[in-house]
Amino acid sequence: MGCVFLIRSNPPTLRTTYITQSPPNFHLRRASTLTIRCSSPNNSRVSILTEQLQDASMTGGAYDFKRATPPLTYEPLSSSKKVTLLRHGLSSWNEESRIQGSSNLSILTDTGIKQAEKCRKTLSNLSFDQCFSSPISRAKTSAELVWHGREQPLVFLDTLKEAHLFFLEGMTNVDARNKYPELYTTWREDPVNFSVNGVYPVQKLWGTAQEAWKEILSTPGENFLVVTHKSILRALICTALGLGPERFRAIDVNNCGISVFIFNKRGEAMVQCLNMTAHMYCDHVYQY
Repeated sequence: MGCVFLIRSNPPTLRTTYITQSPPNFHLRRASTLTIRCSSPNNSRVSILTEQLQDASMTGGAYDFKRATPPLTYEPLSSSKKVTLLRHGLSSWNEESRIQGSSNLSILTDTGIKQAEKCRKTLSNLSFDQCFSSPISRAKTSAELVWHGREQPLVFLDTLKEAHLFFLEGMTNVDARNKYPELYTTWREDPVNFSVNGVYPVQKLWGTAQEAWKEILSTPGENFLVVTHKSILRALICTALGLGPERFRAIDVNNCGISVFIFNKRGEAMVQCLNMTAHMYCDHVYQY
């Protein structure tokens, strides 16, 4: 029998030690938190060896993510934070393949309502200090359904509104492509340079997302839920990871898809999961 240990020293370095029945001389360094034991019930000659690793994870999680992403706040946070991002349920304009933007006319369908109710069940074992939502109807209704039964009132942020797409809003994708072929192609294929009336909606969205993060992360508490729209979610995810608006189409989020970020006290983010949708197809309850 043999065991492999990754041993962390101070200053931080890693070395690998392979332990056999006749182990070579080695030294265990003092550490803390997690104890790993290795032994063989079939051979009493195999030593039982112990090494304590600082802040190790039983699931092989990251030891640290300091400086992995740019900080989203100017001031240090009072504590680390966990933020769950949730897209609204299926809306009427999703179903009709219409461009939604910031319009308030698109509402949750019966399917969207059921999806939001599934989200409430799948998040039922998780404790949140606060829920932030876009005030636009399809997200607002989703948030009300997901947050039902919790004590804290919902907080609606204008910085979580969807991008304003002007006269394209309400048009079907087919009609928009036929009537404004060049504009529509830019929106779909080169969104960072998409411009309407001198406004660049995607570029503007990046600034809005950064403001939203500052509002959310400056709130007292350690565990937050955010309910909003696809485009602003793309911007929230990308800004957290230090990606620019040219990566807008690199991220996709399904209706009621769940993404989770953790932030250290420096305001630096690490993504834990992206666009989880298992709960849409089974009675899955998340534990994270």
